[in-house]
Amino acid sequence: MIKKERKYTYFEAGEGTPIIVLHGLMGGLSNFDGVANYFPSKGYQVIIPELPIYTQSLLKTNVKAFARYVKDFITFKGLERVILVGNSLGGHIGLYFTKQYPELVRGLVITGSSGLYESAMGESYPKRGDYEYIRKKAEDVFYNPEVATKEIIDEVFATVNDRIKLLKTLTIAKSAIRHNMANDLPKMHVPTCIIWGKQDKVTPPEVAEEFKKLLPNSELYWIDKCGHAAMMEEPDQFNALLFGWLSEKKL
Repeated sequence: MIKKERKYTYFEAGEGTPIIVLHGLMGGLSNFDGVANYFPSKGYQVIIPELPIYTQSLLKTNVKAFARYVKDFITFKGLERVILVGNSLGGHIGLYFTKQYPELVRGLVITGSSGLYESAMGESYPKRGDYEYIRKKAEDVFYNPEVATKEIIDEVFATVNDRIKLLKTLTIAKSAIRHNMANDLPKMHVPTCIIWGKQDKVTPPEVAEEFKKLLPNSELYWIDKCGHAAMMEEPDQFNALLFGWLSEKKL
């Protein structure tokens, strides 16, 4: 189901109201398998673009440029108003996109999102050559460390030991701090669904509460025994909460 057209690589399934999924810094398209399998049968078109996190120039390695990339992709696909679903950095891109282009967004869904909490992405990987250290870091993303498969750990290890990718990771971390959304959120009235793992160590629960407080048209839902990537760790609960919210908001 992966398509490559022009400069875009993306997954697409289903027909109906478009849901655009935005993955995080270390996250690939497969992180959202649960969403991709569930929503096409519910009358939604699920589209997951591969974000150019490590492929754009350093000058375009920032939250603002990624939001612009998503805007260009939506234009390329001929979509009018979409539902954005973002995890971690993807949530931050979704928030910034919604600030810049509110007319294109029917609804926004964030889970484990950066945008308020600086250290979410400011990790400098001091022991990046140490596989055990990276394994522990990857396991900390989840409540259940077994979700961090060897494949996931290997991918993170390879990323942080690639000099260019590490430089871009740190550039994105600085950009996330620069694009703190605290002053913007009270002016954003797009319906927003906040789904958060109660045991998220990367963006702790108080970050979700702060998003809820600052976003005027938002609902907050918790998933217990769940870390930073709720859609991966508890896909059934995540989908049920998201579908319930979409139905309630008639989106």
